[in-house]
Amino acid sequence: MTSDQAAPKRRARRRGPSVITVLGLALLLAGLSVLGWVGYQYFGTNVVAEKTFDEQKTGLRQQWEEPEPDKADKPEAIPGEALALLRIPRFGADYEVPLIRGTDLSVLNKGVGVYDVAAAPGEVGNFSIAGHRVTHGEPFKRLLELQKGDKIIVETRTEIFTYVLDTAPADLTVDEHDTWVLDPVPGKSDQKPSKELITLTTCQDLFHSPDRSVAFGHLENTETK
Repeated sequence: MTSDQAAPKRRARRRGPSVITVLGLALLLAGLSVLGWVGYQYFGTNVVAEKTFDEQKTGLRQQWEEPEPDKADKPEAIPGEALALLRIPRFGADYEVPLIRGTDLSVLNKGVGVYDVAAAPGEVGNFSIAGHRVTHGEPFKRLLELQKGDKIIVETRTEIFTYVLDTAPADLTVDEHDTWVLDPVPGKSDQKPSKELITLTTCQDLFHSPDRSVAFGHLENTETK
């Protein structure tokens, strides 16, 4: 037997994936995860929100059909609770979204939010509201298309209020901390209100932005249901 024959046979070693391969797979998975998240934010949240909008509107109308409780028995306003319906004729005959108490993100995901400092619909003061331009139903996606003279309709249990815009939202941009737009008389915090006003706010850019587009209006007509 030769020395070559006597030598044990060596098994070929299986080489594992290289660092570059592992890194590439990790980046691919991360990219897919990001795309999935973006896809859900820009498409999935709209589907969920539109269903929530319909539930809120249906629930509100059912509530209106029931006898109105006495003021003494009437429960306190609850953040996240629908209080009225919003219609904007320029956005089409089918445009109708619920107006929800509060402006936290969790509230804005369910409709157009009503600021805590706002007057009630139709009351003297500033009825101020906010909505998303993208994601979560996009209720204010086309807000910057509104012009001076456009109508904003707010329906409650007993009245339908028609406001008319005095300014276009594309004409005024403020920082998110400029709360003067929410004053009972916008920009005049020391002045007592004497008119029924409305203020609409939304992000100035389609993507997250600290800037807000703002429009002001006044009450033109009140119809008792």
